[in-house]
Amino acid sequence: MPEAEKKKVIPLEAIPDVGGHTVNVGGRDYLVLNDAMFTFYQRSMGEFSPFFLALRDEKKILGSRCTHCGQVRVPPFMTRCPDCNFAPTELVEVGQVGRMLSTPPITYFANSLFQKQVPFGRGRVLLEGADTALSVNVYTSKGILVPGLVKKDTEVKVVFRDSRLGEISDIFVVPASELTPEQVAKPGLQESEVNWEAAEEPALTSAGPDEANRFQELYGQLQTLAAEMNQTERARKDIADWRRQIQVKTTGGQLVLEINDGHLEVREGIIPSPDLVMVCQDLDVLVRGLAYKGSLTQAIMFRQLWISKNAEFTTIFKLERMARSLARSKKK
Repeated sequence: MPEAEKKKVIPLEAIPDVGGHTVNVGGRDYLVLNDAMFTFYQRSMGEFSPFFLALRDEKKILGSRCTHCGQVRVPPFMTRCPDCNFAPTELVEVGQVGRMLSTPPITYFANSLFQKQVPFGRGRVLLEGADTALSVNVYTSKGILVPGLVKKDTEVKVVFRDSRLGEISDIFVVPASELTPEQVAKPGLQESEVNWEAAEEPALTSAGPDEANRFQELYGQLQTLAAEMNQTERARKDIADWRRQIQVKTTGGQLVLEINDGHLEVREGIIPSPDLVMVCQDLDVLVRGLAYKGSLTQAIMFRQLWISKNAEFTTIFKLERMARSLARSKKK
């Protein structure tokens, strides 16, 4: 891996700050301090090495085929076939298009090690030429991954990461319907060859005087919430070192949310190249989420709130943490 791309086994954001916090249990306060125990190790991929080396170096998916019955297992977790009196197997390449065996569950909240990957589905895919299914992550290029987008029997295509280490996370799948026929047919399709900006914004209904007036009322509430968050130390820490310009589109009007290293600004207007676009028919969805009276994640799941980039879900997570921090500060 090039020097500029080198990463640590434990990412910086997963390492807690020095200090701690107080918890109250049974009416008594207890001090909890952050600490660490280091256990780094190396692991061999053993007999699986050809499978992972093929992912990393050749952008191929290998299976083990029984020399007697012909069954192909992916990944190649058998060097001898248990159904054929342990007849030897041989490595073969399988296809990179397949179908979901079941509807994949979606992970929206994960620990720090996987936070940048959310939201993702996790399911088993039966690839062309294989007799067993491969467990793999599922993504979409159409905005945010929501329930119902990928289901049982959905045709999917394997996509390879641009930078690969020789791990199962070097690959993922997207619905084949989101790709061109040439992309579906191409062996070793890489993530940089997928148009991640292809998400289509949901249509908004025409705005009338009532919607415009409601937008102004809710816009004022958002400004008040932002001012309160900027005065709350814990909420400011939730967006420290984070910078995003977000275009919010609603039936009644448009506004901008700007996150700038611990400061949240709400203003009317349109920006030419936002980092993220949010679309909702009613601005109240966003107001309730930031007021900790609703969930932005749940609104996304129920398709009440649309965001343009799956990779920007971390921004949603940070906004929800700000809402929670503000609500906690008001209880003290």
